[in-house]
Amino acid sequence: MIMNQRLPMPDMDGCVTFPLTRPHAVLLVLMLLAAAAVATAPASKQQCHSGDRAALLAVKASFGNASYFVSWTADIPCCHWFGVRCDATSSSATATGGRRVVSLAIMRDAGVSGPVPGAAIARLTGLQELLFLHVPGLSGAIPPALARLSALTDLTISRTGVSGPVSAFLGELRALRSLDLSFNALTGAIPASLAALPRLASINLGRNRLTGAIPPLLLSKAGPEAFLTLSHNSLSGTVPAEFAAVSFVQVDLSRNALTGDASVLFGGGRTLLVAVNLSRNALSFDMSRLEFPERLASLDVSHNAIRGGVPAAAGNLSQLMFFNVSYNQLCGELPSGMASFEVYSFRHNKCLCGAPLPACQA
Repeated sequence: MIMNQRLPMPDMDGCVTFPLTRPHAVLLVLMLLAAAAVATAPASKQQCHSGDRAALLAVKASFGNASYFVSWTADIPCCHWFGVRCDATSSSATATGGRRVVSLAIMRDAGVSGPVPGAAIARLTGLQELLFLHVPGLSGAIPPALARLSALTDLTISRTGVSGPVSAFLGELRALRSLDLSFNALTGAIPASLAALPRLASINLGRNRLTGAIPPLLLSKAGPEAFLTLSHNSLSGTVPAEFAAVSFVQVDLSRNALTGDASVLFGGGRTLLVAVNLSRNALSFDMSRLEFPERLASLDVSHNAIRGGVPAAAGNLSQLMFFNVSYNQLCGELPSGMASFEVYSFRHNKCLCGAPLPACQA
């Protein structure tokens, strides 16, 4: 797993000084343990590939040697640099000149600024995970050089200042399984090339400024479990009919401008579906005809133009914890199992009645 800590700021002399608050104390212990592991491990198991080391130093230089990279020094083996993880085996270290870097994580640091150094990162040819998280100073477009990372399985650039399009070249990352570009300033359409990725099972493009339609074959090759978040954009058009064949576990299309029928996302055969959020769109379909899977735990279809009534089977869902159909055009008596939910979950409909709403009139 990628470490989720950051190093303290060095002083002008390069020495690390800080009061021992609890987070700093924990970090100090981790640093001491890492140093002890370095001291006792054979040299062949400590050092990363010389080419990867040079690439990492180029990444560091591109960010102006920010304090995040304080551990990236000559006296610490590069496989132990903060945010860097090498492969677990060292059997080929002698032949290749060191272990390959498989993960690079830069996160939760406002001192790291500038564009994504694509050319330097692309030199990490064994990279499987690349993560930029909570790095507000990261800017510019996603560089095309990242398409050369043929082994990349997980790409996260989230909560940054990255802008520009979700470029079509991402469709060249054939090993990609997870793509998270959420909470950025990305614009334009979702490229259809993402649908061609044979292993992609999780996409999060939420909280951007994307427009246009959802590619109809998105996640069509996801396999038994698919996760999709496109919320808080300006997407338009309909929910693709092709989504009927996608085995979703979670899907969030909320806060867009989608229209038409979204019933393709439901059905008794969707045994893995646990969460659906379609709120704040302009969807219109008959809810009374929906079949809800038994494992459904969360459903939010509020602020649409959905008609019909709440299906009786909804009251029998034993794992349902959140349910919101407010601000629609629903009518009829609520199933008895709905009495445990708050009134706000059903407000502003055409003529819903029954607990927790007032009783239906005879």
